[in-house]
Amino acid sequence: MLPLQKIKSALANTFVLAMVLVMLLPVFYMIMMSFRTGAEIAADPLAIPKSLYFGNYAYTFENMGYWRSVANSVGITLTVTLLVSFLGSLAAYPLARRTGRYSRFFIMLVALAMAMPGFVNITPIYVMFREIGLLDTYLGIIIVFTAMNLPLAVFFFTGFISGIPKELEEAARLDNCGNWKVYWYIIRPLLGPAAATLSLFVMLMVWNDFLYPLLLLTDKDKFTVMIEVYRFVGNRNIEPDMLFPAAVLGSLPLLILFVIFQKRILAGVTAGAVK
Repeated sequence: MLPLQKIKSALANTFVLAMVLVMLLPVFYMIMMSFRTGAEIAADPLAIPKSLYFGNYAYTFENMGYWRSVANSVGITLTVTLLVSFLGSLAAYPLARRTGRYSRFFIMLVALAMAMPGFVNITPIYVMFREIGLLDTYLGIIIVFTAMNLPLAVFFFTGFISGIPKELEEAARLDNCGNWKVYWYIIRPLLGPAAATLSLFVMLMVWNDFLYPLLLLTDKDKFTVMIEVYRFVGNRNIEPDMLFPAAVLGSLPLLILFVIFQKRILAGVTAGAVK
C-alpha cells in the first residue's frame, strides 16, 4: 500500500497538471483553428483539422502589416520595461531607507495610484499630449506606459530593498561611496530577482494593451500588434479564418521573447524566493 504522503503528492501533481491543461486548452484551440478554412470551422467548430491549411497565414501576412507592427511592439515593450525597472528602483531606494512620515505618505500615494482605474486618465492624457505635440509619437506612448507602470515598480522595489541589509551600504560608505555609487554598485545588482519578476508583468501589460495605442497613435506605420490585429480582423463581420491566425501571430513574438529570456526570468524569480 502506498504511503499517504505519496498519495497526496500524486493527487496534487494530477490536479496541477489538469489545471495547466485547462488553461492551455484555449491556446490549443486557437492554434488548431488557425489551420482550418472558414467553411470547415463553420461546419464543425470543435473538430481537429485533418490537414494543415496554411492559406490563412499566407493571406494574413499579405494583408496585415505584421512585421512592422511587431517591430513597433517589441521596441515599445522593451524600452518601457527598461525604463520602469530603472526609474522604479531609483525612486524606491530612498523610500526604502527613509522611515519618516513623508516617505510613508509618498508610499501611500503610490499605492493610491496603483488603485486608480486606467480609464480615468484617458481624457487628461489625450488633452495634454495634444497640447505638447506628443500625439502619434513613439515617445508619447512610451511615456504613458512608463508612467502607468511606475507606481507598481516603486511599490514593488521598495519592499524588496527594505529586506537588503543596511550593513552592505555602510561598508560601501566606509570606502567613500556616495549615494549614487551605493545604488549603482550595491543595490542595483541585488535587484535582479525583483526586476525579473516585475519585467514579466510589465511586458505582458504593455504588449497586450489596446486602449492607449488606439487613442494616441494614428499613423499606421506606428501601430502596435494589437492595433494591427484589430484593423485586420475588423469589428463587425469577424471571419474565423482571419481571426485565429491573426491572434496566433499577435501572441507569437511575446512567446518567443519569453522563451529567449526564460532562464533569466526563472532564475530571478527563484532567487527572489530564497533571498
